[in-house]
Amino acid sequence: MVIAGEAAESYRILGGRADSGIVLVCDHASNTLPAEYGSLGLPAEEFGRHIAYDIGAAAITERLAVALGAPAILSRHSRLLIDPNRGDDDPTLIMRLSDGAVVPGNNSLTATERRKRIERYYHPYHDAVGRVVASMLASGRRPLFFSVHSMTHAWKGVARPWQVSILWSGDRRLAGPLLDGFSADPRLYVGDNQPYIGGLDGDTMWQHARPHDLPAAVIEYRQDLVADAPGQREWAERTAAILRDILKSANHAPVHYIPTREIAMPKTDNAKSSKPDAATPAQMQTEFEAAAYRRLVAHLRERTDVQNIDLMNLAGFCRNCLANWYQDAAKGAGVNLSKEASREKIYGMPYEQWRAKHQKEATPEQKAAFTQSKPHSH
Repeated sequence: MVIAGEAAESYRILGGRADSGIVLVCDHASNTLPAEYGSLGLPAEEFGRHIAYDIGAAAITERLAVALGAPAILSRHSRLLIDPNRGDDDPTLIMRLSDGAVVPGNNSLTATERRKRIERYYHPYHDAVGRVVASMLASGRRPLFFSVHSMTHAWKGVARPWQVSILWSGDRRLAGPLLDGFSADPRLYVGDNQPYIGGLDGDTMWQHARPHDLPAAVIEYRQDLVADAPGQREWAERTAAILRDILKSANHAPVHYIPTREIAMPKTDNAKSSKPDAATPAQMQTEFEAAAYRRLVAHLRERTDVQNIDLMNLAGFCRNCLANWYQDAAKGAGVNLSKEASREKIYGMPYEQWRAKHQKEATPEQKAAFTQSKPHSH
């Protein structure tokens, strides 16, 4: 069975064999914008930077698709319009400020405009990914899920030494062989969940690989190495060779998803801008608060040894309280979110599953402390 190529407003599909054993996605393939958005108020040179797209990623994805006979799904618009590699409730879905660049066209974003971009450019892209994955599963061969990205060669003046990095979360079936394959070349310095941690709730892997228990990983090529055609060809050939070896011996047996640390929040230059269209202090505060919240959730997911009763006794709140506050915030914004769904946002898995894996019987001392502190808890 062959998956046909397709071109649509927000995505394009490169055709390939449904039984190729691998599906390729490129979330940040393009730096273009729909005509109605102009340049979002940005100068043209900003669209040559990483804030607009992942430099070199589309060309490498195209070469890999041909080399492996695999289908690929690529975005068709800049991440400045909307970022497909975020959950649709993520505060960084549409960036107002990105690495020092204020985005005037996003600065006063209304709820109506946000919904429009989600429905017109975000959902169709993910629907396309879902259709391709479903077709591949129907072929009888479970595919590897391989997400192609690129990273800047330095961040805030600090050089990134990794020529290539592999990001993953909770499942090393694909990441492990990729790391081994690239590390076999002594000339390479390979990042293992560097400079980011893989696994952001709502990202493309989370939406499409995790529900089907597909072996999944993100690759990050350093942009100074893949900015031109020779570099793109070299890294595509190197990657294709490693993936062919993996496909020959891939273990596609399902595994239980084990959450790890969350991916780092997209970093922004928080210096005050002198431009009149700069994000307001209130908008920036909201983004900073969201970043702090995500870090707290990531910390709580890691520290499964800390029981909810410990949190209640010492701080007067626990993971369930945080889930209730999340649900209340959603309700205040007109979003109907169930208690179970809000808890999964905090725990990273269904609540009952977390309890079975991590909750311990409370000691008499813990129960006594809880009884004493309960009137003061939220």
